[in-house]
Amino acid sequence: MMTSFPSAPPGTNDQLSPIRSSRPIGQIANVPHTEIDALFHGPNWTPRTVFLDDVADLVAKDAWVTEWQYAAARPLLAAHADLLVWLDLPFWTTTFPRVLRRTVRRRLRREEIWNGNIEPPFRRILTDPEYIVRWAVSTRHKYRDRVPQLEADLPRLSVVRLRSNRDVERWMRGPLAQAVELNSPD
Repeated sequence: MMTSFPSAPPGTNDQLSPIRSSRPIGQIANVPHTEIDALFHGPNWTPRTVFLDDVADLVAKDAWVTEWQYAAARPLLAAHADLLVWLDLPFWTTTFPRVLRRTVRRRLRREEIWNGNIEPPFRRILTDPEYIVRWAVSTRHKYRDRVPQLEADLPRLSVVRLRSNRDVERWMRGPLAQAVELNSPD
């Protein structure tokens, strides 16, 4: 998750509550959250041609919160972010069960996700490497090299690495909440 906050001290720009997405960070900090998947996916899961334009518009704002996804968008997000919150949670006991439960719930309820899209049939897990459950498994280690490299390339970018739900809760109630309070106009 990446954020940009006006006048926030380093290391305190993102939040998560049950930490499943970057939305709770935006809520705690009172900063607009944009789900980057909603910018990327058009109807019928087609990539939107204006995706990078939308990302550029997003990072031009004074404050924002989003996820650090999509290779084409990562450099733009990183160049404008103050903070990256790295959720390095245990995959098989935390992340995978969440992805699985969310996917099953969305599919059974036929919940609209973005731009009219719904989760595809479960059988697609066998044929589609981009099916969210397969994607989660295949990409689970990708940030272990990317984030440290980003830290080396952009020393001005603060990175907060959270490795457990307890770390997330402590960070949100501690450094994040304190930074929001310190920077509130009251």
